[in-house]
Amino acid sequence: MAIATTSPVTGEVLRRFEELTPEELEDKLARAAAAAASYRLTSVEERAAWLQHAAERLEKEIESVSRMITTEMGKTFRAAEEEVAKCIHGLRFYAAEGPAFLRDLDADAGRVGAKQAFVSHQPIGVVLAVMPWNLPLWQAMRFAAPALMAGNVGLLKHASNVPQCALYLEELFRDAGFPQDVFQTLLISAKRVEQVLRDPRVAAATLTGSEPAGRSVATIAGNEIKKVVLELGGSDPFIVMPSTDLERATDVAVKARCLNNGQSCINAKRFFVHQDIADSFIDMFVAKMGALVVGDPMDEGTDVGPLATESGRQDVMAYVDDAVGKGATVLLGGERPDGPGWFYPPTVLTGVTPEMRMYHEEVFGPVAQVWAVPSLEEALREANGHPYGLGSNLWTEDEAERELFVRDVQSGMAFVNGNTTSYPEIPFGGVKRSGYGRELSDLGMREFMNAKTVWIGQDA
Repeated sequence: MAIATTSPVTGEVLRRFEELTPEELEDKLARAAAAAASYRLTSVEERAAWLQHAAERLEKEIESVSRMITTEMGKTFRAAEEEVAKCIHGLRFYAAEGPAFLRDLDADAGRVGAKQAFVSHQPIGVVLAVMPWNLPLWQAMRFAAPALMAGNVGLLKHASNVPQCALYLEELFRDAGFPQDVFQTLLISAKRVEQVLRDPRVAAATLTGSEPAGRSVATIAGNEIKKVVLELGGSDPFIVMPSTDLERATDVAVKARCLNNGQSCINAKRFFVHQDIADSFIDMFVAKMGALVVGDPMDEGTDVGPLATESGRQDVMAYVDDAVGKGATVLLGGERPDGPGWFYPPTVLTGVTPEMRMYHEEVFGPVAQVWAVPSLEEALREANGHPYGLGSNLWTEDEAERELFVRDVQSGMAFVNGNTTSYPEIPFGGVKRSGYGRELSDLGMREFMNAKTVWIGQDA
């Protein structure tokens, strides 16, 4: 895939970028290793100040950066502004809380026969981040902010269709005052990730992307005995029970399915609704999905922009066509619109069965599957039958149902009466084929640190 900015609105290639030569890549790896040797010795106060400076600059440039995001991957300008705001919050969170996360953790010295015993969390060095295009700043930022605060050095291999966002991040951290080469962008193709990950100067990797990409990176990292964090997508369940407020639940259901033009791993994709309220839910949900405005993402009135790539739209169309051909019912949408760009309408399906691909796989676009279920237990059985386990969502006012859901849903995150999202303050990640490891919070920072046990004996 060429490294280029291609408008999802028109399909026009706006700008092309040259891939790094072998010599240029080697130079970047050497400079990253040299930077890691000295950066680890900087103080937490210095790192926190640099993160604050990055937040301040990003805040001043929020409009231009949001336009860049929308231009490259097609999300609405409003959604891009929200993404940049989240990045600013993430930078400030780690600047404020990072020093506390990095403090030594005391152990009971007496129990281990020591004068002093504690755990020191220390940086591991150069970390490679392989990131997707759907949240081109936030996905990278939720790695970069904690990693840089921890004293690690970052190498970003971003998706090939968001090169301007990738280069901007390198510029942002450099201009914020971080030492030279502490964060670098690698404009390389996916096939060269293996070379970088196998390089002995690279200590670990984090990847957000597809299951096949995660399997490849995990295999390479395992062979090299290197730590890796994987976030590999999801087909999140959204369960609705009779006690909930249907008006609010359907409002959030529409947002949960169509946020980011339906292209988010934590978008709700499978809706399980109690049979007593299923007809009412479906009527309200379909009406609200149908009211969404599909169009130019730069227009204020647009709710859903184009899909980010032509191949992405083809994939969504193939999932829908497969389901319809095998008996699913289309309640809304389901047809490719005429005209330029990679638009696809909000779509609602019922009657999805295990013979259909979308029953088992992730549909990365504004397509919702709805089932009527007789109980929460049945909803959980269906939800847990999927190979992914990233986020999950329950709508109920019944405390017993909440407790059952939290206990039994097989997911890395469980949200009750609110939309699944990511916050710097709490861990983010999944189970099963959604990957392993955690991003964000103190857990995300410590994924790429050496928890070094320190034991100091009694004086002789």
